[in-house]
Amino acid sequence: MAIVYKEITSNKLKSIVLLLVFVAFLMLVGFVFGEAVVGRGGGFGGLTIAGIIAVIYGLIGYFVGGKIALAVSGAKEVTRKNVPQIYNMVENLCITAGLPNPKIYIIDSQAMNAFATGRDPKHSAVALTRGIIEKLDKRELQGVIAHELSHIGNYDIRLSMLVVALVGAVAILSDVFLRFTIFGRGGGKKDGKVQLIMILLAIALAIIAPLIAILIQLAISRKREYLADASGTLLTRDPNALADALEKISGHSELPKATKGTAHLYISNPLKKGAVAKWFSTHPPAEERIKVLRGMV
Repeated sequence: MAIVYKEITSNKLKSIVLLLVFVAFLMLVGFVFGEAVVGRGGGFGGLTIAGIIAVIYGLIGYFVGGKIALAVSGAKEVTRKNVPQIYNMVENLCITAGLPNPKIYIIDSQAMNAFATGRDPKHSAVALTRGIIEKLDKRELQGVIAHELSHIGNYDIRLSMLVVALVGAVAILSDVFLRFTIFGRGGGKKDGKVQLIMILLAIALAIIAPLIAILIQLAISRKREYLADASGTLLTRDPNALADALEKISGHSELPKATKGTAHLYISNPLKKGAVAKWFSTHPPAEERIKVLRGMV
């Protein structure tokens, strides 16, 4: 299992680097917008506003993000009486992982998918579609549940909310700046060519910043999927279990109620896939994940 530990360390490091890049990018956006709107010296005000917006979005996501994701997906909480085999599987894996038992939800769909959400291990939930429960064998289902529990244990559920907050902050800042510019309120103190350059730079940044933010979010999401694959393997000691599950899930994971805002939570992309969509997928290609998992044996 040395390869597994190597994968975990590598993906944790890459996720941290990407998150730091995201925070730095948000600060840059806030600074440039502040300089363009207020003038020289206004950049620090822009930084403050960017931070406030990110904190507000973060708090909303932290306290109600999980409930929103479950409600949007149409997931319904179940008891041990409803799905005793799933409860036993989750409990056994939680004991192995040293995690408290999450709440369990079922999505009434024959698609094969699953996701974990919440703000921390004590306030977490795992949602499974009926399709994934019925169409995977016990070994494969254990691999999927171990993957989702790894998202909880690695605090990916909290990280994803933070990243969504950063994306939201960038989008709000860009929108506000463009509105200021359109209605002629930008510019602040006129400082000649330097100020003009800052305004032009800010306009360009306002247009492309939301796209850059989404691309960084996608990169972080993909790294956390690889991390959860590797961490889940440590729980089951069977990399092929998840690899076999992903082979069955691939191409059968689309969910009508899934949205762009919740897609990153699922074990497999729940949105319709097209040629262009692959570039903006929240998940690494299933083939790549399967290849990495097979290599852990």
